[in-house]
This record gives sequence, structure tokens and C-alpha cells, in this order.
Amino acid sequence: MNDMLSAIAPDPFDASGRRLYGRLRLEAEGMWSVEEIAPHVAMRLKQIFPRIPKTATAPFLLTDTDATCADLLWFMERYPLAVTDEAAGRLSRGKSRFEDRRAEFERILLPSWKPSATGGFRPGMQPYPFQAQAVALTLLHGRLLLLDDVGLGKTVSALGVLCDPRCRPAAVVVQSHLADQWVDEYVDTFTDLTAHIIKGTKPYDLPWADIYIFKYSNIAGWVDIAAQGVFKAVVYDEVQELRRGTETAKGAAAKVFSDHAAVRLGLTATPVYNYGSEIWQVVNFIDPGILGTWHEFLIEWCVSGGGHWVVRDPAALGSYLREMQLVLRRTEAEVGGQMPPVNTITHLIAHDEEKAAESEALAHQLAIKVTRGTFIERGKAALELDALVRHTTGVAKAKHVAAFVRVLLDGKVPVVLTGWHRDVYEVWLDELEEFAPVMFTGSETTAAKNRTKRAFIEGATDLLIISLRSGAGLDGLQRRGSTLVFGELDWSPLVHKQIIGRLRRPGQTRQVDAIYLHSNFGSDPPMIELLGVKASQARGIVDPMAGVETIHSDESRIQLLARQFLDRRAAAAPSTITAGAFGDPPPGRSALDQRRAAG
Repeated sequence: MNDMLSAIAPDPFDASGRRLYGRLRLEAEGMWSVEEIAPHVAMRLKQIFPRIPKTATAPFLLTDTDATCADLLWFMERYPLAVTDEAAGRLSRGKSRFEDRRAEFERILLPSWKPSATGGFRPGMQPYPFQAQAVALTLLHGRLLLLDDVGLGKTVSALGVLCDPRCRPAAVVVQSHLADQWVDEYVDTFTDLTAHIIKGTKPYDLPWADIYIFKYSNIAGWVDIAAQGVFKAVVYDEVQELRRGTETAKGAAAKVFSDHAAVRLGLTATPVYNYGSEIWQVVNFIDPGILGTWHEFLIEWCVSGGGHWVVRDPAALGSYLREMQLVLRRTEAEVGGQMPPVNTITHLIAHDEEKAAESEALAHQLAIKVTRGTFIERGKAALELDALVRHTTGVAKAKHVAAFVRVLLDGKVPVVLTGWHRDVYEVWLDELEEFAPVMFTGSETTAAKNRTKRAFIEGATDLLIISLRSGAGLDGLQRRGSTLVFGELDWSPLVHKQIIGRLRRPGQTRQVDAIYLHSNFGSDPPMIELLGVKASQARGIVDPMAGVETIHSDESRIQLLARQFLDRRAAAAPSTITAGAFGDPPPGRSALDQRRAAG
């Protein structure tokens, strides 16, 4: 291309006689500037680069990435722009890198691709070929967002990356309850690598290790160490923990870890918990800038809806992230899984009117503030109303949830029961005390959670009560249970999916029943409705080419258990069938009350 033109005339031409429609300049801060562009060409440019606001005027700024270089050269084939030789070289090199990486990315994903043996794994523990593909792609680009379906061994893929000497020492960031599991069930079981679990937020002299296991709750104290470039790679397990970006302490710390690591890998089957715009935050920890600035992302991909930024076309965004070779996602069906579909059952249950009425006056006051108060009052009241209504809903239906679960437990069915509120747990513990329930919530220590897990897996109890947001990454429950009951609901459908994934994963030999117990009161009706919106956001981004999802539902087993339960109760005490199955507790203090009175 010709050297820089001093100005753009009404009908400028370059030395070869091509008409020029404007000027392209590379700025020092890593931005392309499109200047002095003809008006009708500016309209075309905005169509090709939607991140440019429709109302913007030249100069137009675009973040300098290899993908942008490829797109600009493609645009300039139709509308040539004046550009310096130096900038033209940058465009050409960026396009070549983009196309070379894409070709290699696609070659690795071919069925004919054969992985070489991965050093560092114990005999018989080599990754499966599809896991080795994730390893190769991460090492190829130095970054990957691995969204493989729940139970497909994303942790093993991460270990394959860390077995490469160029990636060690490495930092792995996990949820608090998963640190021991990472070491005991993965690092020590699958590899010859050594691991050290970071203790606390105050830095100390670290022992030598290949892998340092951090928790999202303690990485903020280690940013000065990470900033020294000590860790060659960083792996974020359940990377959706960073969906709020750098506004949180763990997010701000994670940015330091990412900025100083040559290899960045995010693991999750559920990157979007609520609205699709969360993906921008998650992606920026793995490949900063690939979706542009926050402002560019909103313009290009999102619309405002209900006070949130919603992705306009989730499937298009998901497809784009694959085109950028950032995201890899395989489903169980694609890698040969044979587990039957989740048996999804929704069951309407009653609620206690007295419990529902207890907070009605306060809810009324908050609702008035939400609709009529000042801006600050509306926001605060909305949060308080949401918390109040969810709590009231959970408590009002707690005994009815327990009555339903009793039917399952009486039939010797191991049950994982999910909830959110401590008051609700206490009702369940009281009503189902005879079944020796154990707890896995945010209140237990890691050691206590490990004991709970063992008790359920080894058959010491048939009832595991788990917090809706405490089960991500938890492995082993599938060896015992296949029945999951949602006693309380979450606003995010992917929280539900994560919990289902604790049972429906490799090692599960039965169909998993996911039973949603909901009432026609309080927060349940709007949650059931909204969950469909959020699910569509996540599904499009994660599985852009998937069609309409078929929900498998078969209540026959639950109905059979109910009939058996009633038959047993009728034979034992015909006069108390109704009360025993679904009714009120016996007079006097409950067992839980007695325990409290005893201290």
C-alpha cells in the first residue's frame, strides 16, 4: 500500500488508481482510528462494526486485535482506506495470525486428530481424547474458556495443561469447599504433580510445589506475589464466581493474577447465572478486550431490559466467541455419553396461610416504596422486598416440602434437598429428624462439609440438605443418589443446573429425578416465569447451535412411591393417614425445640 497521504480530496485515488474512501490510522494506545470517511461508507462501517454507536461521527475508534485486523482488511477490499505501510503491515500480520490460529484450532477439533501422551499423568490416568483437545487448544492460544457440560472432566483437562512444564508453577483458584477435593481426588489421583493449598489471606513463605490452590475468598491477600509473575498459568475453577468483575475484591485480585500469567484457563459449564451481559466480565479475565470495552459490548450485543443489560442475540454471541477461538464447549452426547436425560418434575404444593400472613404488612410497605419512593428508596426497598418474599415463601411451604420428601425417604430413596434460608432448614431438620439429615451449606466448615459428603455417599444418611449455591464442583454424590428435590428456588436456572450436575455426572448409573416443589404464593410464580428468560440467555451463549430443548418429565415413579407410602401408613395407623403424610406436627414441642431448650 502507498505511504501516508497528506489529505483526503473529494475523489482521492492511490498510486494504483484505486479510489480511497477515508483514512485508517493506528494510534499508540492500541486503537484503530477511521478518519475522514465518506458518509455513505461510514454507514457501512457501522453495520460491519456494531460496537460503533449509530449516532457517532468520525473519527471512529476500534480496539486493535487480530480479529479486528482481519475484519478491517475485509472491509477495505470494498472500501479502500489510506493507510501507512507500517499500519498496513500490522493489519496483514494480525489477519495472518488470526487465520493461522483458527485453522489450527479447527484441525485439533477434527475427529482424526490424535493427541500425544501427556507427561505427568499416572499410568492409566491419561486424559480422554476430547480432554486432550482442550489441553492442546489452551496451550495453542494461552487462553481458553472451557464450557464442557457438567461431568465431562474439565478438571482433568486443566491438569493436562498444568502438566506442561511451561505452565508451572501454576495458580488454581477454587471455591472454598473444593480445595481439598482438587488435591485429593484430582492432583494426587491423576498426576505426579505436587500441590499446596494456600492457607489464609496473609502471605507466607511458600513451600515448593507445582500447583498452588487458592480460594476465591483468599486471593485478595496474595496480589503482591502474583504481580511478581510467579505463576506461569492461572486456572479459575467455576469461573462464574468472577461474573461481577473487578468491583469485588476477588475480581480485582483475579485481574492481577490474569495480567501476570502467560496461560489463562476458565472452567465452568454455567458461565452465565443471570443475564447474558455477565459473560463480558467472565471473558475479560481470560482474554481481555476480545469483546471490546464495556461500552462497546453494550452497543454491539445488548439491549436494556428491566434494569438489566440483556444480550440481544445470545446464539450469535456464543457463535462469535467460538469464532474467536476463545470458547470450547462439548456436550455429553458429543463425546459419547450414555446417561439418560434428566427427569424434570414440577409439583405444586400448598403453603401455610398463617406463615404467609406474618410478613404481609411489611411487604405491603416495601411494595409501596418500590412503586412510589425516591430512586434510592425504590432500589433499597426492592432488595428488601425480594429477600422478604423469598424468605416468607420458603418458610410458608417448608412443612409441605418436608411432607413430600418424607414420602421419598420412607421409600428408602436417598434424597438431596436444596434450600436457601436457615429458618427453612430448621423446619426440615425438625420434620425429618428421624432420617438423620446432614447439612452442606454456607455455614459449615470445609471439614464438616467433607464429613457430610462421606456420610451421604457411605449410606450413613439418606438425606443431604444442600444450599442452592454451595454445590458447584462437588463430586461423588452420584455414587449414591439420583433424586434431587428443589425445596426452594433460585432466580438463576444455572444454579439449578449446577446442583443437578452433582448427581448427573460420570459414575451415575440411574436416571436423575429433578423435582421442583413450587407453590402459587409469594416469589415462586414470578421466579418460575423469569427462569425461562434467564435460561434462554445462557443457552444461546453456551450452545448457540442447539435447537429447542426438550424437557423429559415422568412422574410415574414419584406417584408409585406416594401410593406405597400411603399404603404403609394405612396399614400402620388408618386414622392418621392424612396427618402423617401431609399434616400438622404432633402437639407439644418438636425434637428441634427440645434440642434448643437443652442448649
